[in-house]
Amino acid sequence: MTDRAGGGEDGDGSAILIPLHEARRDRQDHPVRFDRKELDHILKLYGRMVAANEWRDYAIDSLRDRAVFSVFRRTSETPLYQIVKDPALARKQGAYSVVAATGMILKRGPDLARVLSVFDKTLRLVGA
Repeated sequence: MTDRAGGGEDGDGSAILIPLHEARRDRQDHPVRFDRKELDHILKLYGRMVAANEWRDYAIDSLRDRAVFSVFRRTSETPLYQIVKDPALARKQGAYSVVAATGMILKRGPDLARVLSVFDKTLRLVGA
């Protein structure tokens, strides 16, 4: 429902009323996506892992309730890892999570950079 006010002299339609429930419904119809900053973090990690010859392919899914960046060793396999953005969990456990191929959540939190730190290599002491 749109209601145009007749008070505008130039008739450019600048006085349009949109009911709040329609605006919310329109916003909810769009799929969840990674923004540019989030993709920058993810693709930097992906580039590092490709250079280390650990990952070979990826897929991005924009679903209605979440966005998923899947990482593959080979294209024909199931994903090794999935980086998931689920805004519904933002106030509870954090919108971002890293899920292994087994379905186990490796790390979850509100900050993508911190969640992606699960892939950082740590130095280990090798016993003699």
